[in-house]
Amino acid sequence: MTNNNDKKKILIVEDEEGLLDGLAHNFRYEGYEVLTAKTGQEGLRMALKQKPDAVLLDIMLPEKDGFTVLKELRQRHREIPVLVMTARNFEADVLKGFDLGADDYVTKPFSPKELAARVKRLVARGPMNTGAPPTTTYSFGDVEVRFEPREVYKTAKQVALSFKEFELLKYLIEHRGRTVSREELLEEIWGVDEELGVTTRTVDTHVSNLRSKLGDGFEKPFIVAVHKVGYKFVEP
Repeated sequence: MTNNNDKKKILIVEDEEGLLDGLAHNFRYEGYEVLTAKTGQEGLRMALKQKPDAVLLDIMLPEKDGFTVLKELRQRHREIPVLVMTARNFEADVLKGFDLGADDYVTKPFSPKELAARVKRLVARGPMNTGAPPTTTYSFGDVEVRFEPREVYKTAKQVALSFKEFELLKYLIEHRGRTVSREELLEEIWGVDEELGVTTRTVDTHVSNLRSKLGDGFEKPFIVAVHKVGYKFVEP
């Protein structure tokens, strides 16, 4: 039996009562401490107060929609992993979620096993799960990456990266000079393959976000696309 002190805490923000109760039951059975909220405003308040290990966030919510909740949460806490749940299988919604700082997503209806696997991956965040970084910090151009506190600075100003964006940047730095396939990145960073619904477009979106947030001032991109293969980190 799991010791209560060792339980990971997740927050589920969902206004459909039957689905909320079912998810809460399933995750409690899996050994998580589960918090629930039925409105966007309540979910944001609980996330800021409780600081859960992961948030499962529906998009269509009363009071505040999921996008607004995600945006306001990211303004104050970058480190809490957020998985977006959406019934609308529109690519624009998925990309908007990633742009606002979501770490993963599922489209309703989803498999409980798939969701459990994704949440498990999100909450397994310690250095023992990803391997110790080769150095405490790494700098390129006017960018400094601090591995231990998981912080990134550009021209001495901190840049807000989502959990997955940081993990992607870290992995590419650790394997700098080598072309890393999109499939490898999906497996290593997201812990899934395309069969579970996360596509290589997810990798492309996160690379684009990193370039947008950190790329100003560089004559050439520091993450180079290798045609039909993947990406390579190249020191500027």
